[in-house]
Amino acid sequence: MTAEALPIAPKPATIHPLWVRITHWINAVAILIMIGSGWQIYDASPLPLFNFVIPPSIALGGWLAPAISWHLAGMWLLVANGIVYVTLGLATGRFRAKLLPIRPREVLRDLGAALRGKLAHEDLAIYNAVQKLLYLGVILTGVVIVLSGLSIWKPVQFQEFTALFGGYDRARYVHFLAMSTIVGFLVVHIALALIVPKSLRAMITGR
Repeated sequence: MTAEALPIAPKPATIHPLWVRITHWINAVAILIMIGSGWQIYDASPLPLFNFVIPPSIALGGWLAPAISWHLAGMWLLVANGIVYVTLGLATGRFRAKLLPIRPREVLRDLGAALRGKLAHEDLAIYNAVQKLLYLGVILTGVVIVLSGLSIWKPVQFQEFTALFGGYDRARYVHFLAMSTIVGFLVVHIALALIVPKSLRAMITGR
């Protein structure tokens, strides 16, 4: 007499493939390095953009020279990782499947639902319209912050980029605005990860 075989439960579908998770966490480290060191560079600048100072306790580097070293290290890590992420995102079709299309009516609908606390998060594999807009927006902001950073770092060697932003001084304001946009995104991103813990688990385990 043979025992009847028990059905094997199927494995949960992969939400984030390995390359997405690796590039995500490398990107997180690079961005934190760049933000912290960028704040220190801002404080140490002889020509401050605004009449306020970033608290030294949240800045990285201690002073101008080490902060620049940290900033450049973070920049090259961000650029290299970003090239890998964008290349694989385009090659695998993930960007098209996850981030497109973005329809204004759907953005307004999902934004209203989010503000009322009624935005669904059952299926993490499907991005709502607000997520699509934010993720695509932060990718484009990353491009702007790198190009404006190069314009500030080497305004003669990268004079085409510097001219694109309207000159060295304007490139500094664009760079600061892009940094502020990324910080704002991080605040929302982290808050949502805490509100929906399974989204953080998915970015660690893939499921």
